[in-house]
Amino acid sequence: MTQVAVCGPGDCTPEEAATARTVGRLLAEHGAVVLCGGYGGVMAAVAAGAREAGGIVVGILSGRDRVGSSPDLTVAIPTGMGEARNALIVRAADAVIVVGGSWGTLSELALAQRGGIPLITLGGWRILDAAGNPVPGPVQAADPADAVRRALA
Repeated sequence: MTQVAVCGPGDCTPEEAATARTVGRLLAEHGAVVLCGGYGGVMAAVAAGAREAGGIVVGILSGRDRVGSSPDLTVAIPTGMGEARNALIVRAADAVIVVGGSWGTLSELALAQRGGIPLITLGGWRILDAAGNPVPGPVQAADPADAVRRALA
């Protein structure tokens, strides 16, 4: 079973939440397990979308317990690792979809890129080299359906 991590800010815009919810629904409809950080914002939206479509959502939590986690998670895994849990989310994934951007999301993007995990972005961070050219690796998707298609390819 394919596992796709969906990463994004805990404090997101309504547009990012709608995008994440659609991504979650589409991943679930294609039978993928959704991995996320398990809290609010993009994480809660992707969990809600996947859960509505009957999918499995695993939240890898930064805290030592499930307090504050999304009610739409199928499985909540408290790690007590703080932001270091971002590495677990990314390493457990067959592909990573990034929706929007925050500092935590940037760490997940970098870990995916460094680990050779297919990386698809929907808005948010655009990584440029010193000359201002896009860094090879992250693929910018046109919309949620394109992101899911690329992640499952």
